[in-house]
Amino acid sequence: MAAPVLKQPDSRSPGEHVKPASAPFTLRIFLKRFGLLLVYAVLALGLSLLSNRFLTGANQINIFRQATVSGIVAIGMTLVILTAGIDLSVGSILALSAVVAADLMKQGLPVALAVLIAFGIGALMGMINGIMITRGKIPPFIATLGMLTVGRGLTLMYTQGKPFSGMPESFRFIGTASIGPLPMPIVIAGALFITVALVLSRTRFGEYIYLIGDNPIAARLAGVNTDRMIVYVYMISGMCAALAGLILVARLDSAQPVIGVGYEFSAIAAVVVGGTSFSGGEGTLLGTLLGTLLIETLSNGLNLLNVSPLWEQVVKGVVIALALLFYKAINRSSK
Repeated sequence: MAAPVLKQPDSRSPGEHVKPASAPFTLRIFLKRFGLLLVYAVLALGLSLLSNRFLTGANQINIFRQATVSGIVAIGMTLVILTAGIDLSVGSILALSAVVAADLMKQGLPVALAVLIAFGIGALMGMINGIMITRGKIPPFIATLGMLTVGRGLTLMYTQGKPFSGMPESFRFIGTASIGPLPMPIVIAGALFITVALVLSRTRFGEYIYLIGDNPIAARLAGVNTDRMIVYVYMISGMCAALAGLILVARLDSAQPVIGVGYEFSAIAAVVVGGTSFSGGEGTLLGTLLGTLLIETLSNGLNLLNVSPLWEQVVKGVVIALALLFYKAINRSSK
């Protein structure tokens, strides 16, 4: 017969509870939380040592100003990728909405109405993307690639290959004016970033976006209309692209037929470098902001160092590849 197991007496006083052991703060957790910020700090330090113009106030404002357009597009792209999708059409949506608004303003249409039409075009094209993906069961890559081609073709047809310039001063305000030391594009981008960040972190809408990306089946079982949510997300992405196009045209006072080319890849790069997972359900808007600033700071530094623009694309590609390998290694080590 086995001897009974005797329990050790409990030395705790009555009512005293054992605190659960907290998870150790490992190097992996540190890198996952602060790795991108550390890279940004090291890059800024290195560029400040290589160029005495880098840390000047004017150059720092210029970096933020240059990052606004791609950053606004990246905000919408973040929502899309969080749902495990992708939007390759944002550059074309940016172009079509911007040139239509520019032409309408030149024809005498009130600025406010032209801006609303631009947002309507962005929302409509995004809605079509979402419907093709949800109802048509077309993969996001293919659906938005098709919209990229259609949007670019419509832009070239609308403009007949000619630019529109000479925008009203009341419209150029959003691209050239300043509030104190901050240019208006930075103010608009900052307000949009804060708004969307709060939506993602404090509302049920944001919770549903993460849930759909993490487990769409669980989202449906929880009563979430996943198809409608995905359509909404692509509409938001389209409107972000339209806003970016309007700011770009207002700043340059010109709407070129080829405006927005490559912005989809810049936005995807910023989101990926910022740590948002392509598989969905993981990522933050703060990461996207840091990713955007990191890429723009890198471009600015290369320009200050008189590096050929041809090398800029190579460096960006290397940075994206290293970011993907970095996050993959971290996630693998956590399993």
